[in-house]
Amino acid sequence: MKKLLSLTLFLVFSWSLSAQFLNIEEPIVLKTATGDIHGTLKVYPADNKAIPVAILIAGSGPTDRNGNQPSTKNNSLKMLSDALCSNGIAALTFDKRAIGESASAAKSEADLRFEDYINDVKGWVELLSKDKRFSDIIIIGHSEGSLIGMVAAKNNTKVSKYVSIAGVGVPAGDILKEQLGKQLALQPQATKDMIFSYIDKLEKGETIAHIPPSMNTLFRPSVQPYMISWFKYNPQKEISQLTIPILIIQGTTDIQVSVKEADLLATANKKAKKIIVENMDHVMKNSTTTDQQTQLKDSYMNPDKPVMKEVIDNIVSFIKE
Repeated sequence: MKKLLSLTLFLVFSWSLSAQFLNIEEPIVLKTATGDIHGTLKVYPADNKAIPVAILIAGSGPTDRNGNQPSTKNNSLKMLSDALCSNGIAALTFDKRAIGESASAAKSEADLRFEDYINDVKGWVELLSKDKRFSDIIIIGHSEGSLIGMVAAKNNTKVSKYVSIAGVGVPAGDILKEQLGKQLALQPQATKDMIFSYIDKLEKGETIAHIPPSMNTLFRPSVQPYMISWFKYNPQKEISQLTIPILIIQGTTDIQVSVKEADLLATANKKAKKIIVENMDHVMKNSTTTDQQTQLKDSYMNPDKPVMKEVIDNIVSFIKE
């Protein structure tokens, strides 16, 4: 009889322990006027108790809900969302419009605006706010998703907290000038001045009528409206207007975004909490080198290398505190 009781207790305990780490994944769809945005909602069993939910926003380019692109698979957002869920925080990841399962929501290049991405996040906030399983909504933006997230969170009473991971602190036009300045280092000054004048016009909301064929890839007429809509946002101004708790996370070995960018964001909002993670690269993994090829192989293209524990612990503590 004692052996039977012990076995029963062991089985019950084992089931409870396994249930504790059982994350439930649900497909979720956001209906928009131009098509459906598809995502994955990971929910931790909480015995009918409402729990926080985090919306994870991917960075620039064709990045899907898991943090992957066609040429790079690192599963960074998948790992982060799994970790949040295992710590009792629900997590939503989604394919941006035109990407993955959200391909049907694509707009033509001439019609796409930066605000489309912002409005999609606002739509997710509205949708999740109606779900009684969730107590609070937290926005987590990675890289370009940082700016999208902070604009979506501004003046939004349904968003409780905001997290920026590897977010830039200057307008996109300034970043483009910096990148082009390095690429054009050996070009005549007149060439640099011409290209920078194009960026200046776009920043003012003006289109460029005549583009040299050599510059068409970057400044083609169909992409100019999107660039105008993107360039007008200054991350320092946007984050300064947030009144909710803010966490800024930046890595020291990020080859795409420097620690200086995190400093600018934190300075713009004195109430923000800034965490600099030693040896964290752009995809939130441990890299002791800033060599591009090494990082691409060891982190950007490594779906098994884990997201750093320090990143997870800081986000979990921030959300739960």
